[in-house]
Amino acid sequence: MRLSARLIVAVAVAGLLGAVPVTAGAASPARIGLAARTTPAGPVTPAAASGPSGVAAKGAYLYDMDTAKKLWGVATTTKRPIGSITKMMTAVIALRAGGLDRTVTIKKSYVDHVRNNDASSAGLKAGDKVTVRQLLNAMLLPSGCDAAYALADIYGPGQTDFVAKMNKEAAALKMTSTHYLNADGLPTSTHKEGYSTPHDLILLARYAMTSTNFRTIVARQSYSLGKTSGHAAYKWANTNLLLGSYSGAIGIKTGHTNAAGYSLVFAAQRSGRTLLGLVLNSTATDSNRRFKDAAAMLDWGFGAKTTMLRLRSLPPGQATD
Repeated sequence: MRLSARLIVAVAVAGLLGAVPVTAGAASPARIGLAARTTPAGPVTPAAASGPSGVAAKGAYLYDMDTAKKLWGVATTTKRPIGSITKMMTAVIALRAGGLDRTVTIKKSYVDHVRNNDASSAGLKAGDKVTVRQLLNAMLLPSGCDAAYALADIYGPGQTDFVAKMNKEAAALKMTSTHYLNADGLPTSTHKEGYSTPHDLILLARYAMTSTNFRTIVARQSYSLGKTSGHAAYKWANTNLLLGSYSGAIGIKTGHTNAAGYSLVFAAQRSGRTLLGLVLNSTATDSNRRFKDAAAMLDWGFGAKTTMLRLRSLPPGQATD
């Protein structure tokens, strides 16, 4: 869908997100399924006195998409490193730019970026030709830093200009306590990391999930490409183990560095309700604890009870992110 010259798109989200119209001459996010940028309409609803028990995360947020209300949170305005959750914004920038069927030749520098930083990888091979759409799957499912680096190179163009676009978009979304240093969330050569807050990440996740393309990708448990004359065969599994393990889970993105701990932005649907949430630094040692935290929060929000969360396994050799 494309905006007509005078169509005004507005998304009103009471309590957390306010409406900002997009008028003629402005960017047209609707053509890729992204709603207009939104801004806070004031302070969010205070967290309820009671909440889910046993959540270990240092930062957390649970949000009801249908009532547009905060249900519960922990340290919601505290800045923390976010690791590969950064890639949500990378995806938003690429989706806004469009051209998802554009062919991209994988450069050796993309592959070297992963090798030099011991980063999570989609295993892209130099010389392969893939589409932007396929790169988005390579980035959001196995959390490929090679794919993120490629997207930044294409849409910056170049890393510096792309990061500037990320921070500009964060400002437009009123993510006032967020700053990006790169497209993949890795520590820099000086050991600095980008950061955000639970409040800001809910703003971003709420916005990103208005994109049909984004929702479709982050809900996938896996994605495969058969070998062609242009590229090798690839199969990527989603590092978000809630998918296929927690009933109704529909996304969104894992994140991890030593400083960020094991983190997760998540969403689930049950009985016509959609809940959106996140946990930052559930632990620095147990990659599965974030999924247990998320399940506890979702159970509390849905008024449900998960007796035992049996997490699916990643393929041998794939990083957990």
